Amino acid sequence: MEQVAFYILAFLAIVSALFMITRINPVHSALWMLLTFFSVAGIFVQLDAEFIAAIQVLVYAGAILVLYLFVVILLNPKSHGFIKIPFRYALGTVVSIIIVIQVLFAVKTSNILGQKGDITDQLMAQHGNVKLFGKVLFTEYLVPFEIASILLLVAMIGAIVLAKKE
Repeated sequence: MEQVAFYILAFLAIVSALFMITRINPVHSALWMLLTFFSVAGIFVQLDAEFIAAIQVLVYAGAILVLYLFVVILLNPKSHGFIKIPFRYALGTVVSIIIVIQVLFAVKTSNILGQKGDITDQLMAQHGNVKLFGKVLFTEYLVPFEIASILLLVAMIGAIVLAKKE
């Protein structure tokens, strides 16, 4: 039953992503993007990654989509249908996809991913994945977490300074 639900969510994510990039109206495109985000969040729930699913819904379906809609409303872009893509770009896209598939196959068949971690299913069931995620984040990865937060703060201040009218 879980496999059927996964295939339904994956099919829904792929189809809605295709509809998102092929719609002429940007608001319709945003609604298809919303469905894509919810489908991906459903896949994360099936992987027992409830925290990542919640972040997917809150950050992407909430904040990023609202930001996208504000840009669409404020700029009011006029779309005139599909953009004609030159042949060399289409050929480059096909070659890039083939190379990505080859790299993914090489990673899958080799031992490059390393060994499994020490967190078992029993430990996850006992403590919950959010608690374990927080414990690892604030012990082993505290310094990179703080550096990332400082970089985001600097970027936010920079965006405010650049957007401020003189």
